[in-house]
Amino acid sequence: MEICAYSPALRSFFKTLNEEWLNKYFVVEPYDAFLLENCESEIINKGGNIFFGKLNGVVIGTYALLAPVDGCVELGKMAITAAFQGKGYGQQLLQHAISTAVALGHKEMLLYSSRKLKNSI
Repeated sequence: MEICAYSPALRSFFKTLNEEWLNKYFVVEPYDAFLLENCESEIINKGGNIFFGKLNGVVIGTYALLAPVDGCVELGKMAITAAFQGKGYGQQLLQHAISTAVALGHKEMLLYSSRKLKNSI
């Protein structure tokens, strides 16, 4: 899987992948909808990063590193499209997130999750 950084051309995939994931496991709450619709102003412009996983040129996953607070970044909005879940692509994105956070000088990473998402925990 190729992992690439955010570009405006990939913006719609961030929203689509996360909405798919949220609708499968939870609901798209107003905060989520706002963040996904405004990912540039709410994540990128605030010092965060968004990355995408591509397989044979097709975007299958995404994640964000939210702007650091006291040297700690939050891993958020990670999603893999349903057809590619359970194949190790999420682990590849997670390893990329950790490597990226370390390369950026962050000492801690925070992940909020739900007990119903055993793989996340």
